[in-house]
Amino acid sequence: MKIVIFNVKYSENLGDGILAQCLETALARGAKGLEVKTIDLAGRTAFGTGGGGRRRLLLKVLQALPSFARRLVVRQALSPTLRRLQVEWQKEIDAADAVVIGGGNLFQDDDLNFPLKVGAALDCVNRSGKPLAVYAVGTSRDWSSQARQLFGMIDESQVVHVSVRDTIAGRNWLAHFPAGPHARILPDPGLLVGEIVAYHALEPLKADDRAIGICVTDPLILRRHSSHGSAGTPFRHADDYHQLLGLMLDAGYRICLFTNGAQEDQTFARRILGGDGLADHIDSGDLYLAPRPKTPEELIHIIASTQVILAHRLHACIAAYSLGVPQVGLGWDAKVEGFFQFVGRPEYFANGPDISARDVASLLEEAARKGIDPTAHASILNQARNGISQLRECLEAHQNRSAGPTIQPVVVPSGRALSGYALSHGL
Repeated sequence: MKIVIFNVKYSENLGDGILAQCLETALARGAKGLEVKTIDLAGRTAFGTGGGGRRRLLLKVLQALPSFARRLVVRQALSPTLRRLQVEWQKEIDAADAVVIGGGNLFQDDDLNFPLKVGAALDCVNRSGKPLAVYAVGTSRDWSSQARQLFGMIDESQVVHVSVRDTIAGRNWLAHFPAGPHARILPDPGLLVGEIVAYHALEPLKADDRAIGICVTDPLILRRHSSHGSAGTPFRHADDYHQLLGLMLDAGYRICLFTNGAQEDQTFARRILGGDGLADHIDSGDLYLAPRPKTPEELIHIIASTQVILAHRLHACIAAYSLGVPQVGLGWDAKVEGFFQFVGRPEYFANGPDISARDVASLLEEAARKGIDPTAHASILNQARNGISQLRECLEAHQNRSAGPTIQPVVVPSGRALSGYALSHGL
């Protein structure tokens, strides 16, 4: 059996690479004769082949345009590439037995970037008539009419499985597709980092190593993709980081600044490192910037070398959780909040413009001191494994021309009990 997966595996943001490798590795593991191939929706074929500095310039230009103009520019820029890629995609899909779209925040309307790419893939799937699974995806709340039309092509597909990665994405999916296909809630595949990096290969922390990892994100990215407006995003200025560094260094911690691999993030991290009064700490080794990771494994090793991390980036938090490294998340997009709700750690999600460096410092110290509940941790990782097993069984059952697992709609409750609902129902 051959399965083709579509996501953005080779993005400069290596969180996408982590989840892609976890999904393809876990899906193929233990299944005799199952071949899995991942295709990057942007046409990239290897890590380290992103746009680099050109990407930040393009984002700045787009940010200055009104929304209708941004959508027009993105469509005109992507259309020739997607037409070329569709020729290659069609051949791969026609030679496969099934197609998976996931994971990642693929069903979001970022000025039609993902709608156009996912829509192009859906067009190929529909022409082939091959069964389609959408697995553990993120789904944003607001879609333009053009995005609804492109994502709506799923109605013409032979859908055998749909799942989203948290309750927020579940509510959004239900709002976009009230008549179906209905989605289950299954954990992000990035939780299975042990599938791509052996734990014994990771250097263990010393008991007295008070190492804090601070994952830095370029404020332009936060402004560009924030789901609630950049004014409500904490740590969107270099000064915010400088205040936190001062507090944690004075408390005797060793601090590693790192990024998820995007070059614009690394540039911003170097700017933070050049702040006043930090030179002595850099010279002593108490403060340093990790080399820009260029593979998912390199990012995982950085995170594993810390006692606790702080991050806006979702998959820095997901990988840390999987490795047993406590994490504090910074609010800027609902997908980060959704993860902290799902794993039952909403108290470590720092959101809103009133969050101070001192507040975050306290959260980091508390998270490091309390760690991650081992019972909940084992349950979440087991759910992630079971989710991929369900996907595999569904695809295999369809290939054998027998009925796949019945997909029941998820009734997502409102209020504060979201993570408890997800955990208690094994979702």
